[in-house]
Amino acid sequence: MKIADTFRYAGDAATAAPLRTGLLIFAMSIGVAAVVMLTALGDGARRYVVDEFSAIGTNLVIVLPGRSETRGFNPANLVTSTPRDLTVEDANALLRLPEVKRIAPILVATTEINAAGKLREAMLLGTNDDFIKVRQLKLGIGRFLPKDEVGHGSAEVVLGAVIRHEIFGNENPLGKTVRIGDRRLRVVGVLAEGGQGMGMTTDELVIVPVATAQAMLNSNTLFRILVEARSREQIGEVKTRVLKTITQRHDGEEDVTVITQDAILETFDKILNVLTLGVAGIAGISLAVAGILVMNVMLVSVTQRTGEIGLLKALGATSAAVRQLFMVEAVLLSLSGAMVGVGLGYLGAAVLRQLYPTFPAYPPLWAVLAGLATALISGLVFGVMPARRAAQLDPIQALSKR
Repeated sequence: MKIADTFRYAGDAATAAPLRTGLLIFAMSIGVAAVVMLTALGDGARRYVVDEFSAIGTNLVIVLPGRSETRGFNPANLVTSTPRDLTVEDANALLRLPEVKRIAPILVATTEINAAGKLREAMLLGTNDDFIKVRQLKLGIGRFLPKDEVGHGSAEVVLGAVIRHEIFGNENPLGKTVRIGDRRLRVVGVLAEGGQGMGMTTDELVIVPVATAQAMLNSNTLFRILVEARSREQIGEVKTRVLKTITQRHDGEEDVTVITQDAILETFDKILNVLTLGVAGIAGISLAVAGILVMNVMLVSVTQRTGEIGLLKALGATSAAVRQLFMVEAVLLSLSGAMVGVGLGYLGAAVLRQLYPTFPAYPPLWAVLAGLATALISGLVFGVMPARRAAQLDPIQALSKR
């Protein structure tokens, strides 16, 4: 039997029972759509986390107070015990290292901003003039913090875009005075809207010099120190030198944790890749169930078409030809369901992106191809038994059942 005749016969047989065929295609499409959507979620989570950490800057080494008991980075390192404080003096000592381009000490607290008769809670960030360059942020209007001497913070503040709009509306805030905590500060700049990084938006920050923040909070402790290496190749060396310098300043005690941006990205990338593969495997189970359904439908089809099979064999069709007919029919049904499933999966991912615009839920190509391949294999594997049963029918006995 010619290949074209085989496909035409298999197609006609598949469409002879439209309800049964439609339900089977729908079952297979659900499995493939689940693979596509779940991998889009997993891969989207990986991209989102990587983008968030990439947004904090480039060539970064991050110094955290408190020592982690394990080397390398793990998510638990973001919360450490603190036997000794990190100070601005520690940060300035790091700036003297030849491999270090910039440093940005970080002090974070919640506070209230009061101006123009409006009161709002905000996140207070104490830092220096290099913070905007380290974090690669942009100004909307005005300027950033001045370059202050150590311990002499100016009474100036830079507002996030949301804070500016809620307090001053469309009015130009530059030069206006706001009260933050118990201090009166002059607005010198407003950040551009949409700054992100590590789950924190800069739109709701009020940024003051680190010395001013320390005076407001009556504390000399830093939350973090961001260190920018001069090049990506020097990150490893900077990490080693930073740890050595802080240890020397802390009387030989290694009481800080130093992590690199690349280590953070690599770790989260591995974790989320495993997560993506895991959810793809779970979704693949539904494809196996759909394959079993294909086998059941084809077995029923063999029983219902016994006379037809006997006629084919009586007209000279070989057992191999009959087996091929049923295998092709099973594959056509599986691939049809797979194509519908891919479409549904892409549609579902598009809906997710519309609902959550910041979440890059794009199905990876490997998942789409894997879904199609799994559906094809399911059709072949689960089509073997019905095809063999059809091929083994005796033509005389089959014709007697017409």
